[in-house]
Amino acid sequence: MRLILLGPPGAGKGTQASRLVAKYGIVQLSTGDMLRAAVKAGTEVGLKAKAVMDAGQLVSDDIVIGVVADRIVEADCAKGFILDGFPRTVPQAEALTSMLRSKGMKLDAVIELKVDEDALVRRMESRVAETQAAGGQVRADDNPESFKKRLTEYREKTAPLSNYYAGTGELRTVDGMLPIDQVSVEIAAILGA
Repeated sequence: MRLILLGPPGAGKGTQASRLVAKYGIVQLSTGDMLRAAVKAGTEVGLKAKAVMDAGQLVSDDIVIGVVADRIVEADCAKGFILDGFPRTVPQAEALTSMLRSKGMKLDAVIELKVDEDALVRRMESRVAETQAAGGQVRADDNPESFKKRLTEYREKTAPLSNYYAGTGELRTVDGMLPIDQVSVEIAAILGA
C-alpha cells in the first residue's frame, strides 16, 4: 500500500499516518529523516545532499526524488509506505509519479483531509492553552501568526496538489473535521479495509 496524506498543518495527517502504520504494517517516510539518513550513510545522493545542505541551500527536487527512490526499495517498504512531507509542489508530484512509474510502482491513494482553516487556528490555540496549563513546552511556531503563515504557504504551494492528483484519479477526500476515530473509519473505507 503506497499512500500520500494531504492537508494543511494541524489537519491530523500525523495522527492518521501513525494509525495506518500500526494497522497495515507500512512505513511512514519523512523526507527530512530520509535526507539525514542518506547523508549519514554516505550514499551517492546523500553526498550530493550534504554538499548542498553544508552550503546552506535548499536541497533540489532531483536530490529529494533520488533519496525517495533509494528509500522505497528498502526491505521495510515491501508492504508499502506513507510519504510524509513530500511532495509539496506539483513539479515534485510529477517527478514522483515518473519515478514510481520507472520502478513499476504507483500510488494506491492520495487522501486529502479537508478541514476548516478557522477551526484549525482555534484548535491550535486550544492545544497551546492546554499545553501551557499543564506546564508543558510549547513549540516556538505554535502561535496564531506563525500558524497562519504556515497555512498560507500550504495554500500557495501544496494545495494545488489536490487538482494534480484529482487529474490522475488518485485523490480521495475525507472530512478532517470529523472525530479522529471517524476519520480513521473513512480512510479505511477508501482503502477497502
